[in-house]
Amino acid sequence: MMTTLLILGGLVLLAGGGEVLVRGAVGAARAVGVSPLLSGLVLVGFGTSTPELVTSLLAALRDSPGIAVGNVLGSNIANILLILGVTAAISPVMIRPSVIRRDMIALGLSSVLLLAAVIAGFVDFYFGLVLILALMGYVGLAYARERNRAGEAGAVKARDWTGFGKNLLLTVAGIALTVFGARLLVDGAVELAEGLGVSETVIGLTVVAVGTSLPELVACVVAALRRHSEVAVGNVIGSNVYNALGILGVTAMVSPIRIPPEVIRLDIWVLLGATALLAVFLRTGGGLKRLEGAAFLAAYAAYVGFLATGGV
Repeated sequence: MMTTLLILGGLVLLAGGGEVLVRGAVGAARAVGVSPLLSGLVLVGFGTSTPELVTSLLAALRDSPGIAVGNVLGSNIANILLILGVTAAISPVMIRPSVIRRDMIALGLSSVLLLAAVIAGFVDFYFGLVLILALMGYVGLAYARERNRAGEAGAVKARDWTGFGKNLLLTVAGIALTVFGARLLVDGAVELAEGLGVSETVIGLTVVAVGTSLPELVACVVAALRRHSEVAVGNVIGSNVYNALGILGVTAMVSPIRIPPEVIRLDIWVLLGATALLAVFLRTGGGLKRLEGAAFLAAYAAYVGFLATGGV
């Protein structure tokens, strides 16, 4: 009972904290005149990935590499198969391939680096630094390109320091809720793994991964309901790039991570397959139709079912 309460409490605080954090960060950026583009690329991207970051970091510090790594891999798998599957089932996702070409290339490269980390079996400080530098390069290039594409913006927005202060408090509150929620979730996940006799990696790939992906799920469902396909796809692609490069990189720089050997037998290949399938659908069909979304959901159900029956 206590384990269930820890997990549920952690999930609720992660979802709520992530939402408050994003609202506060974006509001603070707008209050001081930072462009929506920059706030979207950096603040929203990092904001929706904060639950994964804090959870993986705490798990690594508590010597639970299965949860730390499983959270990253599992979140990226869930983002594509579960979240985009649900999104497409609600409303077909239509987007021009040219719009996301750069981001899909970044997603492919980040997946290759993730594969390299899994094959190496260990991510140390220097590998983590490479991942962080790659993420910084991606954000910098994306911002520079989009700024040039936008051309001349309007007049510089006046700064609203009152609004900045209020939103800064929201940001701090969101961080606090996220950290506390992650702590509860990790504690509960470890206890659940011990109680069920399954590996921490499986719990990280499923319960923890889906829990920390709640901000992305909410954002994509809202985008689907409002017919904002580009927002939904961009949110998932950006989140996966941040997870692979930023979360694993930061975590490894703080506490080197041993990659659980079972990951290379199945999970990394599921992620690479899902990423490749997403690229094919977006390239050939200009998006995801309801049938393709249903295929994603069926694939995710089969994957989780395989894990639940002790397939790894």
